[in-house]
Amino acid sequence: MSQMPQELMGYDRAITVFSPDGRLLQVEYARKTVSQGTPAVGVVCKDSVVLIADKRIIDPLIVVKSVEKIFQIDEHIGATMSGLISDGRMLIERAQEEAQKHKLTYGESIDVWSVVKSICNFKQAYTQYAGTRPFGVSLLIAGFDGGPHLFVTEPSGIYFEYKATGIGEGSEMINDYLKKNYKDNMSIEQGIKLAMNSLKKVLGSKFDSSRIEAAIVSSDKKYKKLTYQELSNYWK
Repeated sequence: MSQMPQELMGYDRAITVFSPDGRLLQVEYARKTVSQGTPAVGVVCKDSVVLIADKRIIDPLIVVKSVEKIFQIDEHIGATMSGLISDGRMLIERAQEEAQKHKLTYGESIDVWSVVKSICNFKQAYTQYAGTRPFGVSLLIAGFDGGPHLFVTEPSGIYFEYKATGIGEGSEMINDYLKKNYKDNMSIEQGIKLAMNSLKKVLGSKFDSSRIEAAIVSSDKKYKKLTYQELSNYWK
């Protein structure tokens, strides 16, 4: 991060203090953390949503299966993240609890938008109370209820719905590739290939099948984590 201007020094000591130009600097630091995290990509297809994430195995002694970057929230909702994984895991567990409570209370599955809104309300609260800090993580939340949906939640608590997007390190390059190559009504196979190719643009020679995790959320199969064998068909 570039050196902070002299006039802004001191305004990042507490999350409740605005700088003279109306910025919450700790929220901006949290966004910087996300931009340095491992990349993740989401693509909306005709009847499904694809999530692909880079696990970035940094130690050859780590058991690859123990590193998880894509999580199931409900039978029709999945999520991945970029930034502080510990923060993300806490938010995922909160989303899972929200989904379970909704099903027990109302006897039906929660809709994707309600999960996203609940998580973003929780994230926003941590930008306005003294003694807390913003969550240094962005979530890609994918789901299917009446159609495929893909949302991004930011550290500030704001959210957007996308047709396709990437978060984390190299997200600008990923999103440039998606803008040029995304098409409406793609098949699952086309969506996976698009997401994989966008990751290859960022990882380059470091791209390795062992560090890629993928899942789909569709109208018929609901949430499904893809195996190595299933993924291998798309990078041959």
